[in-house]
Amino acid sequence: MSRFVDTLVASATGRGQQRGMVTGEPKEPVRRTWAEVHEQALRVAGGLVEGGLVPGNAVAVLAGAPALIAPTVQAVWLAGGSVTMLHQPTQRTDLAEWAEDTVKVLGMIGSELVLLGEPFDQLAPVLEQRGIGFKVISELFDAEPLSEPVSVAEDALALLQLTSGSTADPKAVQITHGNLYSNIKAMADGVKFDFDVDVMVSWLPTFHDMGMVGFLTVPMTFGVELIKITPVEFLTGPLIWPELISRYGGTVTAAPNFAYAIVGRRMARVEDDNAYDLSKLRIALNGAEPVDESAVATFTEAGARFKMPAECVFPAYGMAEATLAVSFAPLFTGLTLDVVEADSLESGNEAIPVAENDPRRGTDDVRSFAILGPPLDGLEAEIVDDKGTVLAERHVGEIRLRGEAVTPGYLTMNGPLATQDAEGWLSTGDLGYLTDGMIVICGRQKDVIIMGGRNIYPTDIERAATSVDGVRAGNAVAVRIDAGSRRERFAVVLESKLAGDADAERIIAKEVAARVRDAVDMRPFAVVVLPAGSLPKTPSGKVKRAATATQYADKISKNASS
Repeated sequence: MSRFVDTLVASATGRGQQRGMVTGEPKEPVRRTWAEVHEQALRVAGGLVEGGLVPGNAVAVLAGAPALIAPTVQAVWLAGGSVTMLHQPTQRTDLAEWAEDTVKVLGMIGSELVLLGEPFDQLAPVLEQRGIGFKVISELFDAEPLSEPVSVAEDALALLQLTSGSTADPKAVQITHGNLYSNIKAMADGVKFDFDVDVMVSWLPTFHDMGMVGFLTVPMTFGVELIKITPVEFLTGPLIWPELISRYGGTVTAAPNFAYAIVGRRMARVEDDNAYDLSKLRIALNGAEPVDESAVATFTEAGARFKMPAECVFPAYGMAEATLAVSFAPLFTGLTLDVVEADSLESGNEAIPVAENDPRRGTDDVRSFAILGPPLDGLEAEIVDDKGTVLAERHVGEIRLRGEAVTPGYLTMNGPLATQDAEGWLSTGDLGYLTDGMIVICGRQKDVIIMGGRNIYPTDIERAATSVDGVRAGNAVAVRIDAGSRRERFAVVLESKLAGDADAERIIAKEVAARVRDAVDMRPFAVVVLPAGSLPKTPSGKVKRAATATQYADKISKNASS
């Protein structure tokens, strides 16, 4: 067996006799030990093998209930297959388009089987119409259990992680058993897990790498107690998150910026000082995007009233191409910002630090970025310029990664695509620098706005925009216009609950333009105000800048001339 499956089985038959997973909160909580999950997985695996699954087969999973997903993905691994979590349709999804995209994905990964579970079992007729083979997960629970796991090599594929790009041109990151074990072991060591004490709490979607690898595969492999709800349950009532951390003594959790901002604001309005007890929380990981210091402040200030230590904030850097995690900030140090000169950064690609007593701090003459810690065990990072020359510390360039957790390649509609160069380096497309061996991310190379010989990072524009009253937290996007030309400019597209009120829109647009001008010394070409829910986002909830520019090109042009 691979090290990954070996550890998974050993935990299930050892620590997993006591530790387990709670699902069904808040209405019908059910707890199963990891040993019970393993018993279910053996039955599903037996049904898959009996049905013709052979080692190396790709299996797609479409289910929303964590109680179904956990034994199902484990079953695929026990049977020697690889798992692909399909993107889940929502109430606003055009099912015909979704089915067409799903057919493309299945063809790309070479899968002839979808494992279907609630609430998506109602999509069976849609799959049948498209000739897509499927099995209902719950029906496999009665199969004869697999006698022993199918042996696979370290380079066998374990996970095909769909990227967050366009579904019209899908791409899957190939994660091997060796990749997966290396990264989850490094993560467990990095956060200093006490497997018998720690309690993980998560609402993150399992079709995203953080939800799938970080908050399902990790606890299931090492036998850590897990409280798992769905994103729908979180979005329906965000305060369920601190409630569960309080009720179960949660010690480890994670979320993107917008969730910390929303829950921070909601907790601040709770009148009862004893409503929650967040004193045991030691890790609140934030690593899906550049860490937003204002969202962190909102969360920690509100959490302090409920005994939450501010030091639990845990900035990280990660990507599916490195399985999940690349670096973690030092434990229990909270958010540490590297404050640098704006002009040197934007005009000279050099991150010159600004002293704590420097009067420029707190002004628009500086930029600040989260320090994301050194690469995890088994990974190394370097910074290179556009010619591939390795740069010294505090010089901004593209981040490259190398190590056992780095994917060997992608699956694309045009076939496999290697990700590593001859020396094993992966080009990430992220711009950043190193300081004392620790990684700092400035932004995505493709999103940087180049004006007047300066590199303007969209996050600086977006933070300025979201500081304006009426702009929804995490829902402002800076997009490039005429990228790469001498006429390159940018626009700000944002969401507001005041959209539709012409006077309110004008006031918001004017204030956003002024705040952005103050922040980056450049005025947006246009500011577009949209209703809530308008911005295109990835399945994990991150805004899509390029898609926003394309979708709202006409509105951008109209607003610029109005």
